[in-house]
Amino acid sequence: QSMGTGQCNVKAYNRFLSRLIEKDKVRPSFIVSHELPLDQAPVGYKNFDQRNEGWTKVVLKPGG
Repeated sequence: QSMGTGQCNVKAYNRFLSRLIEKDKVRPSFIVSHELPLDQAPVGYKNFDQRNEGWTKVVLKPGG
């Protein structure tokens, strides 16, 4: 068995997705479950890493 990794064409996807967001055709915010100040990063990481229910994507806000 083998496993490979790679990266998608991030620039192309970013352009495409940002245009959809600008045109109000998609709303990615439904993915974000929590917004935390940067000093709460350990709490956010712990919950996300343990796959606690409701922790899908955490946005960390510096100075917040």
